[in-house]
Amino acid sequence: MAESKNFYMICYDIRDPKRWRKAHQLLKGYGETLQYSIFRCRLNQRDREKLRWELEKILDAEDSLLIAGLCERCVERIQACNRPETWTVEQEKFQVF
Repeated sequence: MAESKNFYMICYDIRDPKRWRKAHQLLKGYGETLQYSIFRCRLNQRDREKLRWELEKILDAEDSLLIAGLCERCVERIQACNRPETWTVEQEKFQVF
């Protein structure tokens, strides 16, 4: 059985443009860009820890990182006023064998 996945909102404030680009490229592989330094990712626990570990290698002491887990109820209550398509949630597809 597959691990369950949850939504995470990942925000960062990185002072150096080179480190910012590295973090941005890394996160593009894990989720969707909402704003320049804000991503939405749907991850299982293993992927979340792997991502956190990879980001820690990029970040410096002066940088900030926030990984906020969102429950299903929280995701339903998100209001995206000027871009309502931002938080559309596609249902997971299942394959029947």
